[in-house]
Amino acid sequence: MTKTERIEDIIKKLKTHKSKNIIYTIFIALVVCVFGYRFYSFQKENNFEVFNIIRFNMENGVPVEVLKIEKTDGVLLEPLTIKNNYAYVSGARINTFKVGQQIGECKIISVSKKIDLDTGMHVIKTSKCPNGLQYVENRKIGFYVPVSAIHGNYVYVADGDVARVREVVIENVDAQNALIKSGLISGDIVILSNVQENQKVKIEE
Repeated sequence: MTKTERIEDIIKKLKTHKSKNIIYTIFIALVVCVFGYRFYSFQKENNFEVFNIIRFNMENGVPVEVLKIEKTDGVLLEPLTIKNNYAYVSGARINTFKVGQQIGECKIISVSKKIDLDTGMHVIKTSKCPNGLQYVENRKIGFYVPVSAIHGNYVYVADGDVARVREVVIENVDAQNALIKSGLISGDIVILSNVQENQKVKIEE
């Protein structure tokens, strides 16, 4: 049998009813497999939970930085403009300054409680201080909180794993820290990060 005859014989066999059924069965099986795989992939994608940082923080708590409140010997820096060892301040600020306070390498040697009639201000005298803007060290033992953690007249404290609002009274403040007069007690956990009231939080170690 020649090659051509063998090919013609194969074609005749494929044209039989039985061969057609086998081909159709194979074709249908392939279609079912393809669609089955696509359906499985679609279901798998639907069941896959996409990571959502907002949902995660709501369920587990937003990570926050905190400060445990304890009384410390802190320092606030009060600005004072000096010229020829004299400075002039308003009545609203005069109680901030006291004799003996350090100003870098120099210090305050007198604080007038009476108003200078020529300037309408209180006079502060210093010893061997350079001219210009200087910073007086206002040292006191108390509760100190970064000003970034203060929102008007309140701070957020951690009550377990929930952020709560706590009203505070500020005694004094500088560019970085505030001395809290009332509203906080030793052991309070002040939240330094940006949070909202009743938000679930997770304290970072």
